[in-house]
Amino acid sequence: MSNKQNNKAFSMIADIEGDFSDLSNINMPESMPILAVRNLVLFPGVVSPILIGRESSMTLIKKAEASGTPIGIVCQKDPDIDEPSKNDLYEYGVFAKVVKILSLPNNNITAIIQGLGRLKLTSIIRKKPYLTGKVEVAHETFPDNNDSEFTTAIEDLRNTTAEYVKINDDIPEEATFAIKNVNNDVMALNFICSNMLFSIKEKMELLEMDSIKDRLFYTLRIINRELALQSLKQDIRNKTRDDIDEQQKNYFLQQQIKNIQAEIGNGDGSPERKELLDKAATKLWNEDVETIFMKELDKLDQLNPQSPEYNIQLTYLQTFVSLPWNEYTEDDLNITKAQKVLDKDHYGMEKVKERILEYIAVLSLRRDLKSPILCLYGPPGVGKTSLGKSIADAMNRKYVRMSLGGLHDEAEIRGHRRTYIGAMAGRIIKNIQKAGSSNPVFILDEIDKVTQNTVNGDPASALLEVLDPEQNTAFHDNYLDVDYDLSKVLFIATANELNTIPRPLLDRMEIIEVSGYITEEKIEIAKRHLIPKEKDSTGLLDEKKLAFNKSAIEKIIEQYTRESGVRQLEKQINKALRKLAFTKAKEGLLPYNKISPTEIESLLGKPPYYRDIYQGNSYAGVVTGLAWTSVGGEILFIETSMSKGKGTKLTLTGNLGDVMKESAVLALEYVKAHADKLNIDYRIFDNWNIHIHVPEGATPKDGPSAGITIATSIASALTQRKVRKNTAMTGEITLRGKVLPVGGIKEKILAAKRAGITDILMCRENKKDIDEIPDVYLKGITFHYVENVQDVWDFALTEETVDNPLIFEIEEDKK
Repeated sequence: MSNKQNNKAFSMIADIEGDFSDLSNINMPESMPILAVRNLVLFPGVVSPILIGRESSMTLIKKAEASGTPIGIVCQKDPDIDEPSKNDLYEYGVFAKVVKILSLPNNNITAIIQGLGRLKLTSIIRKKPYLTGKVEVAHETFPDNNDSEFTTAIEDLRNTTAEYVKINDDIPEEATFAIKNVNNDVMALNFICSNMLFSIKEKMELLEMDSIKDRLFYTLRIINRELALQSLKQDIRNKTRDDIDEQQKNYFLQQQIKNIQAEIGNGDGSPERKELLDKAATKLWNEDVETIFMKELDKLDQLNPQSPEYNIQLTYLQTFVSLPWNEYTEDDLNITKAQKVLDKDHYGMEKVKERILEYIAVLSLRRDLKSPILCLYGPPGVGKTSLGKSIADAMNRKYVRMSLGGLHDEAEIRGHRRTYIGAMAGRIIKNIQKAGSSNPVFILDEIDKVTQNTVNGDPASALLEVLDPEQNTAFHDNYLDVDYDLSKVLFIATANELNTIPRPLLDRMEIIEVSGYITEEKIEIAKRHLIPKEKDSTGLLDEKKLAFNKSAIEKIIEQYTRESGVRQLEKQINKALRKLAFTKAKEGLLPYNKISPTEIESLLGKPPYYRDIYQGNSYAGVVTGLAWTSVGGEILFIETSMSKGKGTKLTLTGNLGDVMKESAVLALEYVKAHADKLNIDYRIFDNWNIHIHVPEGATPKDGPSAGITIATSIASALTQRKVRKNTAMTGEITLRGKVLPVGGIKEKILAAKRAGITDILMCRENKKDIDEIPDVYLKGITFHYVENVQDVWDFALTEETVDNPLIFEIEEDKK
C-alpha cells in the first residue's frame, strides 16, 4: 500500500462514527464471495484501498458495489499464487462492503473497502467466476464500558504508536492525526493493527484473537518492541556517525541491517547467503570444515554487495559448497562385469587390466582401501588415456581428465592464494568439483611433459602431495585453504617416457608398461574398434557389407603407418572411408564393398613407408641392430668400411649422440685389444682408417644399446667374414667386453619380427624381460643370451668370407 493510499485510508477512518458493534450487527449469509488479497490483513471497522489485479476479483468487486452485498476479505499465505485454494488462504478474515471503486490508468481499479466484522472461512464451494466460500461469523468479546484497565491501556497504545510513527520514516505523519481522531477505542485498536508495519503473521495472530482486550495487550507488546528497535537503530546511527565517511557509508548501512536482523532474530541476510546456507545444509563435511565455512560466510555479511571484495568472497564460498565433501559414488565391485567392460573397450593391455581387477577384488574385501596411484607408460597411440574412461565405466565411477603437457605454473596444481587478483582453485580441486564425487577416476595425462623448475614454481614437485597416498588424505589447495581428502581418488598418470619424470614423483607411482602392438593385434583392434567407429564418423555405418579384408588392414599397418600404437592407423582408415563416402555422395552407391590391398593404393595413394627388411649378409661390416624409439622399436644397420690411410682416424657419421659415439670408441678399443682372437694383423690399425656409419642420417640416434652391434660390425669389416643370416643384436658393452642389459625389449622384438629376423642376441640378464613377454610376441624368434663380446662373435661371425673380400696391404715396419 503506497503512502498516498494510506493518507486516503486515514482520512476516511476518521469519519466513521457511532457504536463499533453496530458495524457487525447485520445478518450474514452462510456463503459469500471471497476476495483473496496479498500482504493485507483487514480488521473490522477499518477502511482500506485495495488494488485489484485479477480479472475474477474485478468481476466480484463490481458486482458487490452494484448490489451492495457484503463480501469476505481473506489474506493469502503465499502472495505469489494467482489462483489460491482453501489451503492457500488463512482461516480468519473479515466480511466487508465495497464503499467506492476508483478507476486508475492502465485499466486498473482500486476498491475502497470497509471491514465490518470477523469471519471464519470453512470451505471454498466455487472458484468461478470468482471464489465463493462457506463462512461463519467469528464473534468478538468486547470490554465493559467502565473497564479502567482497558481505557488506560488503549491510551498508552495511542501515545506509544504516535511516538513510533514519529521516529519511523516509513510511516506518514498523517497516521498520528488519524489515531488521535478516532474516538472509538476498539476502532483505534483495529486501525493500529491494520496499518502499522507488523508482519502478516503477527497481524493474523491479532485478528484471530476473540478477546479485544487480549488483542490490545498483544499489540502493545509488538509496538513497544518496534519502538525499541527504532531506538536501537537511532543509537547505532549516533555511535557510528563520528567514524563514517563517504567510502564507509555503504558498509555502515549493511552493518546496520545486520545488527537489526540479529536483534530481532531474523538473520537470513541476502538471497546469496540463503542459497549458500541451503547448499551447506546438504554437505557431509566435518565440524572443522563447517566452522571455517560459517566464519567465511560471516565475512560476506560484512561486505557491501556493490564492492569487488563481495564478489570475490561470494565466488570462494560458491566454490566451497560446490565441492563433493565426503560424497562418493558406489563402486560396482562385480569382477566379471568389470573384466567384460575392459575387454570390450581395449584389446590386450593385460597387465593394466589385471592390476585394476586386483584393486576391485581387494576393495570388495576391504571397503576403506586407499586407491592406488598408477602410471601407464608406453608409446603414443596405444590407448593409455582412453583406458581410464573404461576403468571408470567398469567401476561405475565418475571420470575426469587433466592434461599436464606443458604445465609450467605450480598454481595450476595447488591454486592461487586469495590475496591475488583473479585467484582461483587449482585444477585438481576444479576437476573434483566437476566430477561431483570424491572418488572419481582421475587421469593425469602426459605427466612426463610437465615443465620443471620454472620461475612460477615447480609443478612436478606440487604433484608429490597429490600422488602420495600418505599425504593426499589432506591435500591443501592454496585457494580453498582447507584440507581436502583425495585418498579415494583413483589417479592414473600416463607417460611416453620415464626418464623425464623426477625420481621422487616416479617413486610414488606404480609403474605399468603399456607396450606397442604387433601387427596381429593392430588387425584385431582395427576390426573390433577402429573400422566400426570410422564407418560411423563418415556416414557409412548403414553399409553393412562394406569391409576391409585382413590383407588390406595389414597393408595399411605395414606400408602407411610407422607407429607402435594405432592413432595413425585410425587416420588412414578414416581417409579411405572418406574417399568412399565422397564417391557414394557423388554417384549414389559405393564402387565396391570389399576393400582389398589393391583398392588400398587407389584410396590412400602410394605407400610412404616400407617395412624394414633384413638386407642380407653379403657385405662385410654390415650388422643389424635393434633400437627403441618413442614410437616403438626399429631395426638399424651399423656399417663399417675400411680405407687406406695413416690408421689414426675413426670417423663416425649418421647423426650420433655422445653416448653412441662412446660405444663406438669402446668397441674399437676392444677389437684392438683382442685382435689376436680374430686373427687380425695389428698393423692394420696403423695403415687403414675406420669409418662407422648408421643410415638415415637425418634421424638423431643415441644410447648404449648398439655396443655389441658396433663391435661385431668392426670385427666383420676387419676379418671380411660374413655375419650370420637373419640375425640382430642389442646390448651395451664395457671396456672389458662384458655385455650389459638394455631396455625396450618388447618393442625391439616387434621390430625384429617385422623385419624378418629369426635370431636375436642379447645380454643374459635380459632373459627376465623375455620371460614376462607373452608367447605370441616371441613366436618365430630364437633368443641367444650372451655374457661378453666374444660370445657374440662366436655366434654371429661365420667362417665364410664375403665375395670379393678387401685385401689389406700393410707396409713393413722400417727398422
